[in-house]
Amino acid sequence: MREIGIEEIEDIALGAALLGAGGGGDPYVGKLTAIGAIKECGPVKLISADEVPDGAFIMPAASMGAPTILSEKGVGAHEFRRLFDMVEQFFGKPVYATMPAEAGGVNSMLPIAAAARLGIPLVDADGMGRAFPELQMVTFSIGGVSASPMAFIDEKGNAGILSTVTNKWTEDIARAATMTCGGTLTIALFCMDAETLKKYGVHGILTRSQELGAAIRTAKDGAAAAGLTPEQHFLEFTGGHKLFKGKIVDVLRETRGAFNFGRVVLEGIGQDKGSQASIAFQNENLSCEVDGEILATVPDLICLVDAETFTPVPTDALKYGKRVLVVGLECYWMWREPAGIELVGPRYFGLDTDYIPVEERCLRKGASHV
Repeated sequence: MREIGIEEIEDIALGAALLGAGGGGDPYVGKLTAIGAIKECGPVKLISADEVPDGAFIMPAASMGAPTILSEKGVGAHEFRRLFDMVEQFFGKPVYATMPAEAGGVNSMLPIAAAARLGIPLVDADGMGRAFPELQMVTFSIGGVSASPMAFIDEKGNAGILSTVTNKWTEDIARAATMTCGGTLTIALFCMDAETLKKYGVHGILTRSQELGAAIRTAKDGAAAAGLTPEQHFLEFTGGHKLFKGKIVDVLRETRGAFNFGRVVLEGIGQDKGSQASIAFQNENLSCEVDGEILATVPDLICLVDAETFTPVPTDALKYGKRVLVVGLECYWMWREPAGIELVGPRYFGLDTDYIPVEERCLRKGASHV
């Protein structure tokens, strides 16, 4: 157990934005929400999954919808209390703790704000180890856990609880409600007991986010101390595979069905001069092609970071002329199992390829991309 305060939030937001793989919402918006709650209510108690007592009831909290819309609307101070009250009344028992549903700029921050305002612990775990665009895409689905009953509320006070027959139905109905309510909702779903959390949760995700954030913030000093270039140091501490380095020359983006869809095109710089890369995204980055050859796909993480500072660049912040490094990170092991690939593999997203781990694709391409 330890406390999360404002200093910790800064690094968690930065590291979670990297694990968001381009999605998960604007880390700045999420950070402001969490910092505001900490200033008003005090620091949050962070506990490991193993510290959750038997019989405890855990409620993940998140935002649903297009990140570009969330950055305009934000999340209010009173929505969490209403949301948690509905869940407690429905289940007839108190919520012991909350946790993130995914790692991402906003969705790693909102549970911190909820825990601060409600005075409950925050569990150092999530259901993805990254961010994915749809509600059913969590490790808890692999374990057969139901997403519903799912509680939701918008900034106007419209609220309700969904009970659905499958987790995909939860996604489809909640997505329609999200569109009706203006593009974003604050939600609670996959409410679970301690045993389920310990068995299927991705443990230590907030700690990993904080460590990544601190390493990004001190990348140049860390590189000098290790006798490496900043880029080499960044790849080493993230365990990342270099996919491409280039300048953004085109961004195609549209908001459709409460998702951000699009593609970004890069022209190579440095060792990649003369080559071209293309990255497709649906909130999160889905695939990376270099000169027509696929180098990475979901469920592995495809992350764009500033070429100089290594600060993550989410899909809604992609702009012409920006120089970025494209990095592939290996996903949580459960996503590489058959059930995980069926749920979040490339073919689910309409990509005409089987899943091949990013480290294998990079080895085929050549050592210059590893």
